[in-house]
Amino acid sequence: MQIKIITVEDFIEYSKNFQPSSVYQTANYAKTMEKHGYEVLYVGLTDGINLYAASLILVYKNNGFKYGLAPRGFLINYNDVNLVTTFTKMIKKFLGKKDIVAIKINPMIIRKLYDSKGRAMYNNEQYDSTYQMLTKLGYFHLGYNNYFEALKPRFEAFIKLDLNYIQLFGNMEKSTRNKIKKATRDGIKVYHGDINDLEYLYLQTKNKYPRDLKYFKHLYEEFDKDNLIDFYYSKLDTTEYLKYIQDKYSENLNESKKLSNELLKGNNNDKIINKKLIADKNVVKYRNKLADATEYLKKYPNGIVISSALVAKWNNEVYVMMDGYDDKFKKFGAKQLLIWKLIGRYAKLGFKRLNLGGVTNINEPNNKFKGLNDFKMNFHSNIIEYVGDFELVTNSPLYFMFKNSFGITGIFNGKK
Repeated sequence: MQIKIITVEDFIEYSKNFQPSSVYQTANYAKTMEKHGYEVLYVGLTDGINLYAASLILVYKNNGFKYGLAPRGFLINYNDVNLVTTFTKMIKKFLGKKDIVAIKINPMIIRKLYDSKGRAMYNNEQYDSTYQMLTKLGYFHLGYNNYFEALKPRFEAFIKLDLNYIQLFGNMEKSTRNKIKKATRDGIKVYHGDINDLEYLYLQTKNKYPRDLKYFKHLYEEFDKDNLIDFYYSKLDTTEYLKYIQDKYSENLNESKKLSNELLKGNNNDKIINKKLIADKNVVKYRNKLADATEYLKKYPNGIVISSALVAKWNNEVYVMMDGYDDKFKKFGAKQLLIWKLIGRYAKLGFKRLNLGGVTNINEPNNKFKGLNDFKMNFHSNIIEYVGDFELVTNSPLYFMFKNSFGITGIFNGKK
């Protein structure tokens, strides 16, 4: 057997039929990254007739040296020791001849699965033996990172979609269900956008993520060629919101007046008094909201785009590639409504999972990303814990030079 360059068509056919695989192991993703300066290699282990393993490899230059990345690892059966051993020896030789110093992978080797409460529900019994095999073959494990330091997140949240609509909604945390209901009452609507609407996503994420508008458009273009991508955004209908607040204000104001009359008649039992207190409190609340709603309509007569999500489809899974929201309007729960609409849509279309993307270590104390974790887990999502990143040196002499080319200070600027 040998490692050789394979055609894009052969890679696509292999990746479609391989499990598990990820949207990041698709030719669509590779072509996106090619537009952002990466060289793309499609390689396969073959006996001349059949493919036994394959991978896309993104190559970029780091300080003048070529370095490889295989997002979500190789498409190979990691439980087959002989196959992994053969592939590793050959890929090292193959990439080494191309002066690629090393390759980083983060394979879809599951360590544990957790439920929506953070309790371990599955431990991979083959994990330790697979991990030891890789390290013996020369893969250097880069550690069990807890946050987002890795090539791809080590923890991902996903929602099983193979339940009926009522069960999917009922499984969510009450606080999330309430936000979804409130968003609907407030006049939030979810729209199916296109490439021309991606600026919404960029504006909502530009201060949080390194990706720019050009990246989102390239991603959309490449996946859209195979009808594998959708874009959605939620918008507050400011006219409808103002009407809703006006109605609630009038409703509570009338209730307060009615109860005041009851009290004047001498019907001052505790039940009526409590109702009056609640009505008065709501009058104040909706009076304040009325001022905001009026200002929103004046400033945003065409509505306010609050949240957005770019999702890619691969096999039976839908991936939230990027999502965002406007912090100023977080109180509306528009992002919760948007995710709920995605759950309903793709469950109806027959997809098995909605991958919400990366989270951080749910068992890490004082986790600075607890809010992000809670948001995703409150949809009754499960958490996958993967093995993390490995680095495989493929050209030792060049790798030595590569590692020693950093950290040199003061030599060329007149300092000792």
